[in-house]
Amino acid sequence: MASLLFLSVLTLTLYFSLFSASAASIPPEIHQACKATRYPETCESSLAQSARLPPKPTPLQIIQSSIRVSSENLKTAQSMVKSILDSSAGNLNRTTAAKNCMEGLHNSEYRISQTVDALPRGKMKDARVWMSAALLYQYGCWSGLKYANDTQLVNQTMSFLNTLVGYSSNALSMMVSYDVFGKETGSWGPPRTERTGFWESGGGGATELGFKGGVPSDLPADVTVCKDGSKGCYKTVQEAVEAAPENLPAGKRFVIRIKAGVYEETVRVPFEKRNVVFLGDGMGKTVITGSLNVGQPAKPGITTHNTATVGVDGDGFMASGLTIQNTAGSEGHQAVAFRSDSDLTIIENCEFIGNQDTLYAHSLRQFYKSCRIQGNVDFIFGNSASIFQNCTILVCPREVNADQGETNTVTAHGRTDPSQSTGFVFQNCLINGTEEYMASYHSNPEVHQNFLGRPWKEYSRTVFIDCNLGALIKPEGWMPWDGEFALETLFYGEFQNSGPGSNLSQRVTWSTRIPAEHANTYSVQNFIQGDQWIPTSS
Repeated sequence: MASLLFLSVLTLTLYFSLFSASAASIPPEIHQACKATRYPETCESSLAQSARLPPKPTPLQIIQSSIRVSSENLKTAQSMVKSILDSSAGNLNRTTAAKNCMEGLHNSEYRISQTVDALPRGKMKDARVWMSAALLYQYGCWSGLKYANDTQLVNQTMSFLNTLVGYSSNALSMMVSYDVFGKETGSWGPPRTERTGFWESGGGGATELGFKGGVPSDLPADVTVCKDGSKGCYKTVQEAVEAAPENLPAGKRFVIRIKAGVYEETVRVPFEKRNVVFLGDGMGKTVITGSLNVGQPAKPGITTHNTATVGVDGDGFMASGLTIQNTAGSEGHQAVAFRSDSDLTIIENCEFIGNQDTLYAHSLRQFYKSCRIQGNVDFIFGNSASIFQNCTILVCPREVNADQGETNTVTAHGRTDPSQSTGFVFQNCLINGTEEYMASYHSNPEVHQNFLGRPWKEYSRTVFIDCNLGALIKPEGWMPWDGEFALETLFYGEFQNSGPGSNLSQRVTWSTRIPAEHANTYSVQNFIQGDQWIPTSS
């Protein structure tokens, strides 16, 4: 099987090599549209032989054909990863990587199908979100295999996935140009970011940043979870999730009331369980707790993704009035409390407690309101488009060598492509330390180094707007990841923050003071289209 798949990859490579048309033989419409991509030659060669494109294709037809190239190659990637899984019995690390890959590529396939459906209906913002996620999952599959690359088949699959990521990037880049400039492909160009002076939806200043909405307060419960498992109650949260119907349509919700108590369990809301709502009795009262962690050295078969106490894949997830925690401690290293891959996530009045990697806002659109998030190393991370509104973000002490000082980062955003519509936006949040941490900080502030973020991936994007930044934030504000990596491509911005940690005079040169006329780019309405899906409140 491995040799057959190698021949399949080789055949595809030869196909594109043999039929790579010269510039003169490529239709001018394709040549011009591909100028909007990061890989124009790959774009042209993959589209020039498309039998489904008319002689003079429209920009939308070119984009649709580019997405088709991605979709067709995705199927080959899925077959290759399945072969890895089938040949990995007895190898726990490779089996786990392949299973996570299969799940990610399935998600990618679904998001591409959503994109295909949205484009002819003019829902370009949605299409860009979904294609951004499709690209994220393909990259994630490649990245996961990197840690289990011990066979020729895995190496070949990673090479193929790298090509697939390029195809998807090209499709997404053209979608961005189409959304911004319309059908006039003469205005299309390679993707740009705020770092190069390009803002989307930049008008209106900060007037729309006070969007009011969240989890509705009057949702009746469909089922109830009780710690004692009394009559009419489920005893575990997972049992209640399993009782939810699959694929609920928009406007329908399955509400799970979780009564006060400490629920020691790992909870998964699967892909098919849409519009599930968790309603607790309040932070610190309803607590879901776990302790899965990667550890050091890393534990076989355990990945950061899998450590989440609560992990959500079904779209439309909501939660209110509960605490989710991972108690692994600093020595557990990556140990996630909550992970969301749910598009249109709404979380309000919830608490997330952990150390490293507390909150994994992995993908798609997420909205956190009036939440409390606690950790120390990269404790809000992922590649989603997430807005944190009126939240309290607290650095907590590590148990290891706390008296010798430590370096902590609030965020680690993971955007890998400049066309992805992702980033972290903090609005009207408090960034400070827990009481315990601040006591240690005040006794010897020089050994405690705290930063707003560092670039996990090349196009990391994070902004703080109207936030109160405590004294624990270093004057430099932001921290490199590794040498010069991503310092020319990331976007880290601040606007009208207050507090002792907000002084911009000593900020690193690669961060930005957001111009007032562009602050509205990061509103709930513009950045995550929240006015279309977040229930409003007065």
